[in-house]
Amino acid sequence: MTPHVTALTDPGTTPSSRRLAWLASDADGVPLGSAYLRLFTKEGQEHLAEFEIAVHPHERRRGVGGLLLDTAVAAARSEGRRSLLAQARDGSPGDLFLAARGFHRVLALTYARLPLPDVDQARLAEMVHLPHPGYELTHWDGAVPAALARSFAASRRAMDDMPMEGTDYGSVVWDVERVLSAAQVIAGRGESLHTVAAVDSSDGSIVGFSELVVPGDGRGDGQHYGTGVLPEHRGHGLGLWMKAESIRRARLRHPGLTGLLTDTADSNAPMLRINDTLGYLPTHKAVEYQLTL
Repeated sequence: MTPHVTALTDPGTTPSSRRLAWLASDADGVPLGSAYLRLFTKEGQEHLAEFEIAVHPHERRRGVGGLLLDTAVAAARSEGRRSLLAQARDGSPGDLFLAARGFHRVLALTYARLPLPDVDQARLAEMVHLPHPGYELTHWDGAVPAALARSFAASRRAMDDMPMEGTDYGSVVWDVERVLSAAQVIAGRGESLHTVAAVDSSDGSIVGFSELVVPGDGRGDGQHYGTGVLPEHRGHGLGLWMKAESIRRARLRHPGLTGLLTDTADSNAPMLRINDTLGYLPTHKAVEYQLTL
């Protein structure tokens, strides 16, 4: 059997990327697998593409995945991309597939979950109310308020030195437009974005942030999108402080939430310590793969 690959029209366009999609099917039109190729379009990442594949378990080892990958690689090359990224659960069929197809491991990730009903509220309150001289916390829902927009965009460089090991991820250039667009995308999906930020009391500038995205109905699991502190303000416990306040507010605002999810590079020891302190429990490991085109 030679699978037939059909290009699909994909609506997954964002202000910073667009996506191509394909469906593999047999001679009778029965779907066998699918693939997506996300092409990053913002300055600093025009060299990068991200690949995602799914093949029905009963159709594996029949050339479906290889054909979809070849299609995506050809498309990435035609778009002038230099690097192709893909992620798989450690030890999964996808992990073995990527390794066998010439991808190399560049980043190990630990996924973790905080079961909210098990959170020690008193201990969490102690963390939140512990004094941090020279700093204060602020928060907002959805898009950043206009008065804080420039400072918040500038604070995004806190993620520039996030451990990425050998990943050719490029540089993400944040400005007010991109910050507002990201919030708009989340709102467009019907989800809620909640941000806690640390402010330098001396000048009112934002020096760190922690973002949490919650399902529109306020139930199930929320997802941490990023926690970062500017290098010159690290060492004061701001990361733990902000994330503890984010958890506290999530519990108050969304009593139907059952957990909070996060993922952290295994080389990011400070954030792993913060997660451990707050009670996050590892759920699984994943591997980021890269193919140089």
